[in-house]
This record gives sequence, C-alpha cells and structure tokens, in this order.
Amino acid sequence: MTLEQRIAARIRAGGPITVAAFMATALQDPDGGYYRGTDPLGRGGDFTTAPEISQMFGEMIGLWCADGWRADGAPDPFDLVELGPGRGTLMADALRAAAALPAFGQAMRLHLVESSPALRQRQAALLAGARPTWHDRADPLPAGPRWVVANEFLDALPVHQLVRTASGWRERGVGLDGDGNLTFVDDLPVPDALMPAQDQPVGTVVERRPEAEALVADLARAILTHGGRAIFIDYGYAAGHGDTLQAVREHGRVSVLDAPGQVDLSAHVAFADLAAAVVATGGQAWGPVPQGRFLQSLGILARAERLAARRPDARATIAAALHRLIGAGAMGTLFKVFAITRPGGPPPAGFTAADAAPPDAHRGAAA
Repeated sequence: MTLEQRIAARIRAGGPITVAAFMATALQDPDGGYYRGTDPLGRGGDFTTAPEISQMFGEMIGLWCADGWRADGAPDPFDLVELGPGRGTLMADALRAAAALPAFGQAMRLHLVESSPALRQRQAALLAGARPTWHDRADPLPAGPRWVVANEFLDALPVHQLVRTASGWRERGVGLDGDGNLTFVDDLPVPDALMPAQDQPVGTVVERRPEAEALVADLARAILTHGGRAIFIDYGYAAGHGDTLQAVREHGRVSVLDAPGQVDLSAHVAFADLAAAVVATGGQAWGPVPQGRFLQSLGILARAERLAARRPDARATIAAALHRLIGAGAMGTLFKVFAITRPGGPPPAGFTAADAAPPDAHRGAAA
C-alpha cells in the first residue's frame, strides 16, 4: 500500500486531517516519508540549497559561529548543532573556515539532527573527522553552551492553515473527493491556541507553525540557561499572511497533494511569530535580515575575490554563485536570517541594533 493509499484510508476511517498532519506524514512517515527516502539534493534531486551552490555560504556561517563563540567567552566544551544538515556540505565548509580559530574546533562537540538514513550516510563520510553524534529530533540535546545552525529547516516543519470563511475561521484540512482522491477542505474547527487575534476579510489564509515556535522557544531557554547562540536561514517574511504551501519535484512546482512522500513540501516562515516565541522566554531575537545583506556584512565579497584570484579559470562560476547567494532578484532577498542570543549584549555579527526584536514583539508584527 502506498503512502497516499494509507493517508486515504486514515481519512476514510477518521475524517479529514489537518494540512499540518498531512505535511508531517508526507515528509516524515517512517515507511514512505519524503525525508526517509533517497538524497533529494542537487541537480539529480528535487532542489538545491545554498551550501550546494558555493563553499562561501558555509564558510560565512562557520565564521559567524566562531566569532560568537569567542565573543561569548570561548566556552570549553560547547556543542555545535546543525538541524537538517543535508549532505553535510554546510558543516564541512563551516568547520574549515572556523579552523582559523583552532581552539574553536578543540572545544567543539558536533551534533547533527537528521532523520534521513541516506543523508546520515553522506554526512558520516564527509564529517568523519569531527566525530558527530546524530539525533532524530532537536529535543533532547545535551545541556551546556550550544551554537545552533539551521539552513532551510523551519520551512519543512508542519504548517497549519487557517481560512477566514463566511461563517468564521476554519482550519484547512485534507479530505477525499467523490472519487476517493485527496482534496483540500476548509471546514475543520480551529483550536483556541491557533485562533488569529484579529479578524480578516473572507478568503484570508493565515499560517501557523506551533512546532517551529516551540522549537525556537526551547532553544532560547537553553541559551538563557547555558549560553550560546542560534542562527536560522530560510525563505519567508517578517510579517504577513497567505497560502505559501508548495511542492517541488525535480526542481519544478507540482501539486501539493500529488504523490505524497515523493515530493518536497514546504511553506514560507513567519519570522514575526518566531520572534514573539523567543521574546516570551526572555531571550533576544534578531532579524530577520536579508541573506544578501547578512553575507556581505560577514565578508563574502572579499572571500569571493580571494577564491577568484586563486582560481581564475573559475571566476565566472564564482561570480554566478555569488549572485545567486546575495543578488536582489535571487536568494539574497528571498531568504532571511534570524538569530537568537541572550539579551543585553551587542548585536551578533551580521545584525545591527535596529535588527533586535523589541521586548513586546508579538505575532504578525514586523521584526
């Protein structure tokens, strides 16, 4: 029985399921979930992430971590954690750049949160020298100072979609049509915890990610207690609403409900909601700021020039990769960077004082 058939049987037995439940099953089902299958990255896969575009991306993240570690008193030991590390490319590049500060690597204990057996194999081959420890989930992680990195991780966490109908707010779900095929339905009750605070015009769609909010809140509490920092890079918006759920296969858009388990599902990240969750714990949230601005403030232009000087035959390739990472019409504006620190200190690298989330940050407010 395919995953689609099992989802349909579940709906026939118990009624429509939420979009969040469908997304979680399609991506993480132990027997047929998208992320439990083969490697989805690269030209031969379904999508390409920034670390696969250029080594410069991971290098900048490594420098960000090393700079913050030194600024926070160089705790020894500390945990370096990556959520959803893909093939391990970002972390390999980050550790190579951070090696400029040898004490960083000596104090570091590497932890990788990864559910895909296929990707764990890739990570093990690339990062064997760092002796990583793997985890299925971000909770629990060892107690102690931690630096957390997550690139394109939050967008794959389950999203609830709330729809303003003529009869009030309802939650969008996945049901079956007359032929037994998966279809969207807009008639599920909205849990009190997800109910929008303000009314909106009929047809408005609001997305909520309680799992992501709980994750960043837990990280903020751990950072407050033990020290450290966290950085998230993802596509999304500072504030707003709308239906952003999408499916990708072989680098092209496909229907969200087609072939669950065989297509990548994601939705834009609502960073204002994450900032509010962090601030509620007493932690400090930063951003989101555009990826292009962030990478340029860390010195990616100088790094690109050094690479091009060393490899003049690859200058055009390096320039093209740089444009994809920082260009206004490319990832430079679509992708945003969000960070968590303890309160009271100076802005982390790549951010300014104006990027600090205010102490009264709340859902739906621009960060």
